[in-house]
Amino acid sequence: MRAAVAATGSWTDPDGFRTPAGEVHAWLPGTNQTLCGIPIKKARLGRFSHVDWADVQPATGRDADQVTSVCHRCAAGMGKRRDEKPWTRHDPRP
Repeated sequence: MRAAVAATGSWTDPDGFRTPAGEVHAWLPGTNQTLCGIPIKKARLGRFSHVDWADVQPATGRDADQVTSVCHRCAAGMGKRRDEKPWTRHDPRP
């Protein structure tokens, strides 16, 4: 599933592109609400259809410079699991 971004704020990067800032939510273009159910118009969220959800993740995203928080409900809806471990066991004990 390819989701775009809706955010509480925006800023212009040095290249002149409008990018999200503040709290970000996953948004499916063509719908009027975020993945977690917040209505975009009533919450006054800005739509960023040119920015993918993966690009605003603070750990790896290229458009995450001004992102302060990521909606945990939207992240769960996009496939992030609460019990994901950042490590793997290579040589388990018997």
